Amino acid sequence: MKIFIETERLVLRELAYTDANDLFEMDADPEVHLFLENNPVKSIDEITKVIEMLKKQYQENGIARWAVVDKVTNECVGWAGLKYFKQPLNNHNNFYELGYRFKKKHWGKGFATESSIAIVDYGFNNLNVDTIFAITDPKNVNSKKVLTKLGFNFQETFDYEGDPTDWFELKKMNWENKKPNR
Repeated sequence: MKIFIETERLVLRELAYTDANDLFEMDADPEVHLFLENNPVKSIDEITKVIEMLKKQYQENGIARWAVVDKVTNECVGWAGLKYFKQPLNNHNNFYELGYRFKKKHWGKGFATESSIAIVDYGFNNLNVDTIFAITDPKNVNSKKVLTKLGFNFQETFDYEGDPTDWFELKKMNWENKKPNR
């Protein structure tokens, strides 16, 4: 299992089938899915299919969402990472999008910010990306706070599969000038 990044408190590595129970705990929680179409998973098989899809993305794109593991407890507390979009989204093709999701019991600990700083750094410095995008539900205030703290700029609200969705972007030159601390 490949480790991509270590931060002060976290290890970011490829997701594995051994993470299925932790991901099920996270994705079966209706509060975690409040801003994700209110569609929590119902079985571990759904999680296994997600892990299979991510493993395919690792092979095809060299990147996908990563497991976020607490160094102290060795618990997979959620996932975060860059997704490479080949298909069009909001009039963009072939771009990287930052995403993150965590178990509710770990909300408010700064894991989204800490992991995302490392991921954005990875995208700009290792993948040599010029722009990273992010999307979130307009009502997801906490996610928007993380993105703003990271330096992402709100661009517009667009229709994503019938729902209003906020579109953010971060340029590499802005990141290098205003890189946040944890």
